[in-house]
Amino acid sequence: METKESILQRVFGYSAFRGGQEALIDAQLSGRDAFGIMPTGGGKSLCYQIPALLLEGVTLVISPLISLMRDQVMALKNAGVAAAYINSSLTPNQIRLVYRNIRSGMYKIIYVAPERLLTDGFLEAIQTRKVSLVTVDEAHCISQWGQDFRPSYLKIVDFLNIVQPRPVVSAFTATATELVRQDIAEILKLRDPLRIVTGFDRPNLRFEVQKPAQKLPALLELVRQRRDKAGIVYCATRKAVEEVCRNLQLNDIAATRYHAGLPDEERRENQEDFLYDRKTVMVATNAFGMGIDKSNVSYVIHYNMPQSLESYYQEAGRAGRDGSKAECILLFAPGDVQTAKYLIQHPAGAGELTEEEQLQKQRQDLERLDVMVGYCKTQECLRGYILDYFGQAHEKICGNCGNCGADMEERDITDDARQILICVQRMNARLGYSLGMTSVVLVLLGSRDKRLLTLGLDKLSAYGQLRKSGKDTVRAMAESLESQGYLETDPVHGGVSLTERAREVLFEGKTVSMRFPKGRTAAAARQETTADQDLLTMLKALRWKIAKQEGTPAYIIFTNASLEDMARKTPTTLEDFRKVSGVGNAKVQRYGETFVDAIAEYLLEHGRG
Repeated sequence: METKESILQRVFGYSAFRGGQEALIDAQLSGRDAFGIMPTGGGKSLCYQIPALLLEGVTLVISPLISLMRDQVMALKNAGVAAAYINSSLTPNQIRLVYRNIRSGMYKIIYVAPERLLTDGFLEAIQTRKVSLVTVDEAHCISQWGQDFRPSYLKIVDFLNIVQPRPVVSAFTATATELVRQDIAEILKLRDPLRIVTGFDRPNLRFEVQKPAQKLPALLELVRQRRDKAGIVYCATRKAVEEVCRNLQLNDIAATRYHAGLPDEERRENQEDFLYDRKTVMVATNAFGMGIDKSNVSYVIHYNMPQSLESYYQEAGRAGRDGSKAECILLFAPGDVQTAKYLIQHPAGAGELTEEEQLQKQRQDLERLDVMVGYCKTQECLRGYILDYFGQAHEKICGNCGNCGADMEERDITDDARQILICVQRMNARLGYSLGMTSVVLVLLGSRDKRLLTLGLDKLSAYGQLRKSGKDTVRAMAESLESQGYLETDPVHGGVSLTERAREVLFEGKTVSMRFPKGRTAAAARQETTADQDLLTMLKALRWKIAKQEGTPAYIIFTNASLEDMARKTPTTLEDFRKVSGVGNAKVQRYGETFVDAIAEYLLEHGRG
């Protein structure tokens, strides 16, 4: 008799459950609703796929993510599971075939877009089967106050009222504040759900914010350093996508592009080029990536700052989905804030909300933007900043981000901090209004900027006091003072002013410190995998060869994490091969001998056989 443990090993190739998975699976198997908040790459899909294979009827997985549906169905079929998806990417004939197969009882798991739930064809087909479980993926999309509200998700409630008897309902998301979580449970009418928050931390991801003088050369260098790895570069606008992609291509980097302004066919081709590793870099707006299950993305670079920390964490989380180490780098410039404000104030699809709802959403979006700007400016642990926002406790120093890695050190900046605060105070007193951070920095550097001279700001005692420190350092210190609560920026006009706490530094002897790079590069501080790198390279080449023969994305054959585990364990028998993480029975039968023979040959050639 099959159990959740036997399916975990036989089908998916894992020997143990991750945190929260077993309890959520047990709840659904016992007939109880479930609500899981788990980070991207934290194993959400197994929480509903395993119950689906144990329950008597069919399981519906509702998702807005066309790419995720296709990827997960492809992976399930590769593991020997009967599954299908229904969304706008299928032709009418293909949809009719899926409906026919539903009526014949062919599938155990069906992924369906919310727009399809109430169509006559789907309702007619699904009502011929027993629906044991309905899972709502990306559940934050149902909350009007979430960062990615989709009105089509409200159809889920109507659908659940139609299906009789009511199935078990489970909901999963990776990014939701407590307010949004409450909204999800209320709208879906979850019945006494088991709620599990496994945490928002992704320990395998390294976070970093860089503030280059010129973004494009900085980006080119970052991508060149990672030429042999798959990565995503996110841009705020279509224009930026075009410019960045063109420049990468001119520098002999295998890049492609994705944004809503491209024809559907070109978007599909470009996405497939990236998924199948024909292109190593995808340059895209946020229209790309939701639900992309490509597990071998080694880095995500944000060329522009996103509008919210939820969006940033979701997009950055597309790196390292299989648990391998990966990098999340944000290139920040003050102009990003104005771009984000414009996009918030001119939203697409605003007609779906009333005028009052639009204003409320705009206020909330501007508040989220302030949080995002704070992330870009903080000198504290970047991981800690993210976890604080989602309400999760954490260590003060994570040791794996740009602000608290081994390449950073704490320094006292009290004297310079006083100069900055005095400068802001006297600028505002002279003018009767506040200017932005750039103007403050220019005054401290002694700039001959015409506007500053016209305003008479060169007459201030603070003028030129920090010219020896350099522009980047002065700005970093000013931003650190803001993140520590001594300065504040007006969210509408962008002017900088003192807070009440500034008195502590100016008059009460409070000392101020911030973290600076030691001079050793971040790359030198990163840990290397203990896997044999030459063997790992050989295994990736073998995976690529098989993927080309089968016309399948390489990560569907085996994830990077599985290959790294192979390179560590060096299995030379099928029995040992089963012990590799992510290797289930279907994969042992399909690929086991090929990989075992290749590993044995490699070991023999290197005197380790």
